[in-house]
Amino acid sequence: MKVLITGGAGFIGSNIARRLIADNVNVTLFDNFHPQIHGTSKTLPGDLQGKVTLIEGTVEDRILLFDALKGHDAVIHLAAETGTGQSMYDIARYTGVNIQGTAHLCDYIINEPHQVKTLIVASSRSIYGEGKYISPEYGVVYPTARTAAQMEQSFDVLCPISGRNDLQLTATDEASKIHPSSFYGITKQVQEQMVILAARLKNINGFALRYQNVFGPGQSLKNPYTGILSVFSRLALKNEPINVFEDGDESRDFVFIEDVVDATVKALYKQDNQQHILNVGSGHATTVNEVANEIVAYLKSQSTITVSGAFREGDIRHNYADLLLLKQVLGVSPRWSFKEGLHAFLDWVLQQNDIPENNNDYSQSLRELHDRGLLKK
Repeated sequence: MKVLITGGAGFIGSNIARRLIADNVNVTLFDNFHPQIHGTSKTLPGDLQGKVTLIEGTVEDRILLFDALKGHDAVIHLAAETGTGQSMYDIARYTGVNIQGTAHLCDYIINEPHQVKTLIVASSRSIYGEGKYISPEYGVVYPTARTAAQMEQSFDVLCPISGRNDLQLTATDEASKIHPSSFYGITKQVQEQMVILAARLKNINGFALRYQNVFGPGQSLKNPYTGILSVFSRLALKNEPINVFEDGDESRDFVFIEDVVDATVKALYKQDNQQHILNVGSGHATTVNEVANEIVAYLKSQSTITVSGAFREGDIRHNYADLLLLKQVLGVSPRWSFKEGLHAFLDWVLQQNDIPENNNDYSQSLRELHDRGLLKK
């Protein structure tokens, strides 16, 4: 099997590549080495060098992408601009890479002669917006995005029918309402719909994997626009204050990278000429307060944790994944708890020697949001 991974030099792609190499799969990585993620480096980790084919380029380059796709049996499409906050003002860039780049891929699948039998796209939990809740009066409901005016009064989500805040969070399944609250979420929704439709039209294996918040050793410590684990870890290492948004009780489904690789590789190997949309997560909600406190405790940091009440427009309150369909279709379940995965990540962080010397880039990312009226303090 010959597999092309777009965005393959990134965190998820490089870990998938390692697994496939171990399975004697022929791997090609296609990546633009965006400085926001990779810094100034345009080289692969040492254990991948010489074991994969590397093509440097962007999925926005139609000619280069078409040429890269030739001769491959499967495509794992990870290339995307990521980050909810930045997407709220850098809209054209997110749309160009995420939607136009995926359009080029689908153009190739639909119109060009090829041998691709499996098409996988990395979708996102962000397409759900606020997750699935239970109202004591109305049953299942899907709250709308919180407005700035609402969050200045309370961070709770409100029932879209009664307007009350007496909702109970429950796991979000794949049949749940799709109503993204960020431009990033919108682009991921379009990506997955395009890929699934292209796979259906060509009667090939198609998967849209709705990754939750993926973390683990190897994730970028240089990108201040996404990933609170990286941001908080950098701050804790410098014993600098950690500013927690809202009241800190907002929660996410953090899924360890090895569980993500397991699910993705199982999807790659499943040959049924069907199209599947699946959540990939831990199935548990972890609050931001829990994240910050565990990082500070494990690193024995002197950082103070301040719950500031600041908030970003476009952020959701809660979401965690229902994984029943993932288990039914691919036969996989997460093996890593959040704490186990976090400790493995922090052990890796402590071994890195290229962490930025200061956190000015993170401060700059917050200023960008604030200057555009998207960060409220």
